[in-house]
Amino acid sequence: MKVAASVSLVICAAALASAPAKGQEAEAVSQAKAAATSWLALVDAGNYAASWQQTAGLFQSAISEQSWVSAVQATRASLGALQSRQVASATYTRTLPGAPPGEYVFIKYTSKFAGRASAVETVTPMKEKNDSWRVLGYYVQ
Repeated sequence: MKVAASVSLVICAAALASAPAKGQEAEAVSQAKAAATSWLALVDAGNYAASWQQTAGLFQSAISEQSWVSAVQATRASLGALQSRQVASATYTRTLPGAPPGEYVFIKYTSKFAGRASAVETVTPMKEKNDSWRVLGYYVQ
């Protein structure tokens, strides 16, 4: 009986210790979603240069503004106007292949465009050194 009580106390203590971490992750996901929403609004409005300017430093070092504008313009032209978008999932992680350790959130949206009835958009914001969340990646399937 004493062993069971001790095990229960350890389990409860571990659960309480992880509660702040889960709360911090939830806050990070919320902030990342807000950043992604603002950024997607720029893309949806055709403000591609402004969308590049609002990306993470790693994004900007990987692709020039001109290359980004050309690429996203071609992609979005084939999709047509956005008709609807809903968050399907948002996953917090501290690792991302090819990127330094940090805080990242993978956000998947189910979207509908005039030229494509069903699409999945993936937006990956990252937390930068100044604590702001900025988009590191964008992909449409």
